[in-house]
Amino acid sequence: MGRKRCVGADCSKMAAGCCGVKKQKLSGSPGSGGPGGAGSGVAGAGHCGSDLGIGSSSTVVAGNVNRVNGLGGPGGSSSSGGGGGGGGSSGNSTALSPTPGGYNSTGLSPNLSPGPGSGSGARKMVVSAEMCCFCFDVLYCHLYGYQPPRTPRFTNDPYPLFVTWKIGRDKRLRGCIGTFSAMNLHSGLREYTLTSALKDSRFPPMTRDELPRLFCSVSLLTNFEDVGDYLDWEVGVHGIRIEFFNEKGSKRTATYLPEVAKEQGWDHIQTIDSLLRKGGYKAPITNDFRKTIKLTRYRSEKMTMSYAEYIAHRQHHHYQNGIGHPLPPYNHYS
Repeated sequence: MGRKRCVGADCSKMAAGCCGVKKQKLSGSPGSGGPGGAGSGVAGAGHCGSDLGIGSSSTVVAGNVNRVNGLGGPGGSSSSGGGGGGGGSSGNSTALSPTPGGYNSTGLSPNLSPGPGSGSGARKMVVSAEMCCFCFDVLYCHLYGYQPPRTPRFTNDPYPLFVTWKIGRDKRLRGCIGTFSAMNLHSGLREYTLTSALKDSRFPPMTRDELPRLFCSVSLLTNFEDVGDYLDWEVGVHGIRIEFFNEKGSKRTATYLPEVAKEQGWDHIQTIDSLLRKGGYKAPITNDFRKTIKLTRYRSEKMTMSYAEYIAHRQHHHYQNGIGHPLPPYNHYS
């Protein structure tokens, strides 16, 4: 099956959203949760979604960055604005970088581990717990009115990325927004930490009271490949981004991060059909129509950290990232 690697500017054009949202101008929203559920979605802005993981496409352009939803969430209408892939600003290819330096992970829970589909082979992973720590630092400083944390010491190489927030013992989605345009990690994580926490239109902005119950996930997207067959990807390994034309001839895009299909127990067809619905396709879905889809597959490196693990890290390395304010109060789950 024909496939080609997506490099340079082509990769930045894959900024279709992965999660649904409620309001227009921010992101395409998935409809009902299961495969084939109704929904409208187009390129506009990006969020990651709810229990579903990643849903409709959307690309909100802020400056030169395409914002994207990564996880399927509550239903709602999406903004129209052309195909989700266009308008990416970054032409950088995303070659993998050496292992990041920076925060020392001493004191972090041994449970911290990459998410499903993270990494490949025996190479060193780029994503790290230190990146999650930095996201917590940024959010904490913003909510308490402190100066932003200083530049971190992990790698600043450019990657497409997503920041996801979940809350509570059941880890309900609380916000998720990212970009398919490669961004330098220091500025990209700083930006999308606050965007996903405060500007995911499916949720109200986060408050201080929620901090102790939060989980932060950082996903770095790699290994983009265009494939000639819409079935040429592996459940639980690849994220997929599709482009198609709806009933009115308008170009639409939608994406799911690598973990979504596996978590939902979907096969290839169920995943594709769910993405079509999330992208706004309302007509009956036939096999002939599926064959017209343009599909790009990719991989993800994912790391998740709880607030408790963040506090443990901070207690060992309080000033390492330039944070001079008191440690945040720690509260157990209610």
